[in-house]
Amino acid sequence: MARERPPGRGCGDLRRCLLGVALLLGLRLCAQLRRAGPTPPVGSAPPGLVPRPPGLHLPPAPGPQRGASRRQVTYVRSGRRAPEPGCCAPRGLPRRKGPRWRIDLQPWAGPAQSLDEEAWRFLRYISTTQIACDHMSTDSLTTGFSPARKPWSVCLDDKFGLAHQIRNKQCRLYSLGLGSEDTHFEVSMANNGCEVHRFDPSVKSAHILESQHLWYHRLSIDWRDPHPAVAAQKPHSNTRKLGTILNEFGHHKIDVLKADLESAEWKILENLIVEDVLEHIGQLVFEIHLHWPGFEVSGSDSSVVRFWYSVLKELERKDFRLFHSYKDLSKPQLFLRRDIFNASSCYTLSWVNTRWK
Repeated sequence: MARERPPGRGCGDLRRCLLGVALLLGLRLCAQLRRAGPTPPVGSAPPGLVPRPPGLHLPPAPGPQRGASRRQVTYVRSGRRAPEPGCCAPRGLPRRKGPRWRIDLQPWAGPAQSLDEEAWRFLRYISTTQIACDHMSTDSLTTGFSPARKPWSVCLDDKFGLAHQIRNKQCRLYSLGLGSEDTHFEVSMANNGCEVHRFDPSVKSAHILESQHLWYHRLSIDWRDPHPAVAAQKPHSNTRKLGTILNEFGHHKIDVLKADLESAEWKILENLIVEDVLEHIGQLVFEIHLHWPGFEVSGSDSSVVRFWYSVLKELERKDFRLFHSYKDLSKPQLFLRRDIFNASSCYTLSWVNTRWK
């Protein structure tokens, strides 16, 4: 006779089987989680990164490459302020230079920064020509030179272009003066076909056509234009910078710039340098005055001479070379109001732009 199975035994075996399967699945899941690391809570930073503090909006750091070990990256607020847009040039691009307001001073001539050191350097510089001129016109393009006349010298070597411009009747001369009666140089250049513009605030009319090629203008060349308030009250003011006059006249070049400005030449030259007007000029013929510092040139005597020297060195940096120097012995032999260094109070210097075409 068959033995009867106790009631409920089959159901117990089924429950044990299900519990065993559940236990195995749980152990397998735990093993997988242990290998993958702890699961971050919702809203936390990804593995390997420290959560950002509130209020910081920094770009995420690049993640590690495959195979690289994980490391923590901490964001630290820098004490430097971020540059404002437009204040700095991008990296790799040169910073654009702003306009210059004054020339760069040369180093002192010596450690003592004395007048003797500066004066000897300056006087030696203006007395030593830097380039040879084989065909130099002294005083004018014609004969009949008088010792009483100033030797306004231009270089007529073909390599510098002025002689070619004169032959083709295409040269232009600007003459800057203050009431001088000696105009034989301008007249001679005009008679040889040059377009001559003489600027003198003492002439009676605003513009006078003296001859076919010679103009007189009641204008004074300054190192600054009139203040806008003054210009509004005097719309026909007769003071201009040379660059402003070039724009008003529609002239793009000057073959020769001749100037006798009675001690205003230093600030005029500085303005021509800092505003890059020199590149439009072929030759300079200037009378310089040394008996006092000049208009709006101040400081100790040694610093004044250092400024003079620095102006002339800037001309050299602009490719102008001194080809003639004349010491006027008819003028008082004064250097900054003193009879020293065997110097004259007046020199006439001529430069040629070696890059002029």
